[in-house]
Amino acid sequence: MIIRSTDNGFQHAVSSDITPQGLYLGRREWLQRAALGIGGVAASAWTSREAWSLSAAFQPPGKRLALPSIRSDVAGAQAFDKVTDFEHATSYNNFYEFSTDKSDPAVYAKPLKTRPWSVSVEGLVNKPRTYSLDDLMRLAPMEERIYRLRCVEGWSMVIPWVGFSLSELIRQVDPQGSAKYVEFVTLADPKVMPGLASRVLQWPYVEGLRMDEALHPLTMLVFGMYGEVLPNQNG
Repeated sequence: MIIRSTDNGFQHAVSSDITPQGLYLGRREWLQRAALGIGGVAASAWTSREAWSLSAAFQPPGKRLALPSIRSDVAGAQAFDKVTDFEHATSYNNFYEFSTDKSDPAVYAKPLKTRPWSVSVEGLVNKPRTYSLDDLMRLAPMEERIYRLRCVEGWSMVIPWVGFSLSELIRQVDPQGSAKYVEFVTLADPKVMPGLASRVLQWPYVEGLRMDEALHPLTMLVFGMYGEVLPNQNG
């Protein structure tokens, strides 16, 4: 990750809708009951949000290592949309380093080793540093946030993410006053990423945010989803 002072034409991320999972069936059942007045109409909005958070935080699917979290109190961090099914969210993926086909990343990303893993933060910062994955995961308390992810292709999913605000990391490296942008440079390893042989994109893939976007409380550094660590194909 590189903190920059000039705009180099970085593409900006777009949001997408979250997907419901088997463990979230209880959420839908509660909402249906609330709509019938069984759960109490006056408190339905608040209680549904609380119930969604609790079910995600304490009832992980059990397919991967659990990643405990607390419900985020950041304004706007708990969407009310129906959560996308876990199987759909982990089998329909954009990860061109592995394939342009949506179903392939779940297969081809399996050999990717995410530990040990490190992230270097450099550029216009007073405290440049290289973080291990474990360092990053200990940087701030893990929160669950239900966001609607919208892809530029027109599809979306609603997913309960686990992580914390990106600003927690950025403030630690102390950006200089001239810093205006954050550049994200991704991994490009042809040994495990067959999609790099394609010319669909220029590798490594690069994204960027304005500094105000990167520091916004809703901008999230994600380590998990559905109460578990991220599958390779999702990040």
